[in-house]
Amino acid sequence: MSEPIKIKDKTVLKGLGFDSFGQGSNSCEVDVLDGKIVRTRPFHYNYKNAYDPMEKNPWKIEARGHTLVAKEESLLCPFELAYKLRAYSPNRIPFPLKRVDWEPGGDPEKINAENRGISKFVRISWDEATTIIANEIRRMESQYGLTAILAQCDGHGETKSIHGPHGCQTHLLQLLGNYTQQIRTPDSWEGWVWGAKHVWAQFPVGQQRQVNMLKDICEHSEMMLYWGSDPEAMCWGWGGQTASHIAYHFDKLGIKNVFVSPDFNYTAAAHPGKWIPVLPNTDSALQCAIAYTWITEGLYDREYIDTHSIGFEWFESYVMGGIDDVIKTPKWAEEICGVPARIIKAFARDWAAHVTVISHCNGGGYIRSAYSHEPARLEVVLLAMQGLGKPGSGQFIYFQWQLFGMQSTNAGPRSSIIPSIEGCYHGIDQAFIPESFIPKTLIPKAILGDWSEENPLKWHSFTHCSLPASDQFDEYQYPVPGASPIHMIWTDTPCWTTCWNGGNEMIEAARSSKIEFILAQHPWFENDCLFADILLPVNTKFEEEDFADDLLNGFYNHIFYEAPAIEPIGESKSDWECVLEVAKKLGVYDELSEGLTYEDLIYRGWEKSRCADNVSYEDFRKNEYYVIPTAEDWEEDEPGLHAFWRDPQNNPLDTPSGLLEIYSPSLAYNFPDDEERLPYPRYMGDGESHQESRFSPRAKDYPYVMMSNHPRWRVHANMDDVPWFQEIETSKVHGDDGYPYEPVWINSADAVELGIEDGDIVEIHNERGMVLGGAYVTERIMRGAVNQDHGARLDPLEFGVADRGGANNIICPTNVTSKHCAGEVTNGFLVGLKKANMDELRARYPEAFERKFDAATGMVISDWVIEGDEE
Repeated sequence: MSEPIKIKDKTVLKGLGFDSFGQGSNSCEVDVLDGKIVRTRPFHYNYKNAYDPMEKNPWKIEARGHTLVAKEESLLCPFELAYKLRAYSPNRIPFPLKRVDWEPGGDPEKINAENRGISKFVRISWDEATTIIANEIRRMESQYGLTAILAQCDGHGETKSIHGPHGCQTHLLQLLGNYTQQIRTPDSWEGWVWGAKHVWAQFPVGQQRQVNMLKDICEHSEMMLYWGSDPEAMCWGWGGQTASHIAYHFDKLGIKNVFVSPDFNYTAAAHPGKWIPVLPNTDSALQCAIAYTWITEGLYDREYIDTHSIGFEWFESYVMGGIDDVIKTPKWAEEICGVPARIIKAFARDWAAHVTVISHCNGGGYIRSAYSHEPARLEVVLLAMQGLGKPGSGQFIYFQWQLFGMQSTNAGPRSSIIPSIEGCYHGIDQAFIPESFIPKTLIPKAILGDWSEENPLKWHSFTHCSLPASDQFDEYQYPVPGASPIHMIWTDTPCWTTCWNGGNEMIEAARSSKIEFILAQHPWFENDCLFADILLPVNTKFEEEDFADDLLNGFYNHIFYEAPAIEPIGESKSDWECVLEVAKKLGVYDELSEGLTYEDLIYRGWEKSRCADNVSYEDFRKNEYYVIPTAEDWEEDEPGLHAFWRDPQNNPLDTPSGLLEIYSPSLAYNFPDDEERLPYPRYMGDGESHQESRFSPRAKDYPYVMMSNHPRWRVHANMDDVPWFQEIETSKVHGDDGYPYEPVWINSADAVELGIEDGDIVEIHNERGMVLGGAYVTERIMRGAVNQDHGARLDPLEFGVADRGGANNIICPTNVTSKHCAGEVTNGFLVGLKKANMDELRARYPEAFERKFDAATGMVISDWVIEGDEE
């Protein structure tokens, strides 16, 4: 009898979500055979049969003849199934690297800053790399002061705890005494934070309180508006297929779907309903016309407005033309947003006739455009006009289950415990923020400008998304008194150029001689790594031992132990180990490490997880996980803003008045001269900060409005090198040269006018630069709009001019959201479009087109390293 085929040596648990700041998701079981990852499977909540299934207190929601039950396993998406390929990517950084023509010491003639992104790299040892880094830190300290070191330490990467998802270097810099921190702006919540918070507060990010919204929708909602929302694409990186599972359940319940978006997105394609195409960044015109229809036809709840809000008369006067002599009729809106007036009126009447909820997934272009505070505020006003908070109404956030550890953000059945990874977390220490900081959107301006204590760069708001709206009235500056401008960048988040706005300006800043040293640590050679002077190779999660939680899958919270699946590849170390190696050379290793082993840190993670009273450490380590039961009384939680709807006086909002502030006295008082964000919401087209509408004079040269979604086949810049995804039509378009170009969605009629056919390589351009893409000619996007997902890897043809990889963040507007709102603008901007002359481009950029690439993964590191495989 033959021996059974061996399929694995071991199975380890891993959280493969991209929540970045320690709070995890997408738990899975990883099978390993002969030291290689062979497959990834869903995490079963009864893994190893360690617990009685009933201990979890399984939940269900029964409504309208259907039952939604908690799944017994995580619902993985393609990301987790394919992620093993990232561990073995040909683009992994194999060992420490130094740029060949950079020398430490700050001499402009030896740093050759203008060659960043051009010159190649040479292999060095860990000892040499960390000695250089430590010496440069001490030089910064003695020559300028430690505020000369900028820590870029936020967002958009693997989720880790012990090993520092983002910001582990800040622990060392804090120990040394000071530094300047790059502060993340709200990005996925820009409009909600800068706009909606002033209407309804809603801590932490300006989106509606989610308590028990899932049950409320199942029982009461009649219509769901997917407004700029695509849960079939945008939730994968944070909660797998949970959002999809729930969306299909809503369909079973007979909830009517309406999709409001320039593109017929993946959710619209998968679910029944009505698509209302609207041009990018014109939603506020559509919203005003809906309000006009309700006002003139008496289709809104006037009594609710009178008792639950202040300032509606300002908005009503604006809509009816009393302020600017322009009546916001559906016909007026049609010319702006592209939605026919008859559709607007029918949509408004249908909404008023049904108990309606609006869904979002965070992110999306809807909330990341110029003046994004306006559609955000207007959405709250429209919800208020239909009785915000009544059963089945409000705002539903598809992936925001128990994000930030806040019960207020839990849409599903409440967990009895919200776990924490605080005890072993080596990411950004939110309790310590240095006095010297710069919002992420202002980093290029901070570097390139001639700022001083006497002539500082100024802005309003700390910009962190979880602060109250009142923070937006505080003014800050760079440099702070007594501090030096920055001269060194230490990044463990090298995706600025492909994840934020104004990437070409950031490239210029990175290549400025003002920056004497750029240190990047990362698993892969991509994006901002091109501009580093020293590169440190980082492990993937598969190579690390860690303590984790999962708060976002939507069924059960849990904590678990992450054993290493494979040995470190090359000479890679974890982010935390990279920092510890530098600490050794600085003589502060013992202070930073606290003498703790990984086992000590895992124990401390369990001890402070809030689960220690429920599971012993011995059982936790033996079983490798603990699933937290559903709260016994979760069904008694009053959903959403129901209490406010029922009794606003005894259940006030956190606004200054306790009511919905449709007119904000705080904005009126603090910014009386701000013409871009008035105290009341309105349609905002062009203004001092932005001229990106079709009515701008710029539209003559750039007639198309660009939308840039969160991508379906990656998370921001993550996974742009996964071969399995490259084969999918809407993931990449392979040119005649075999290169994987980023798709550009073009309406069929627009393509005919432009002489573009499906599969052609096209140029998207404006005065800020040009990116290439592969034409995807389709009826799934409306005329006048084009779409290319953001986050494609940087592959420059010429810095500040053109990019082959489709990294369209480099041609986004450089200005922030509006005058007093330091947010990003990465959607709804003007571009021109034409078929690319590839022969001409090859002749103009021969070196760029001669770079090596892998047809399945794109740009590879081998072409950038001149010394190679062995020392």
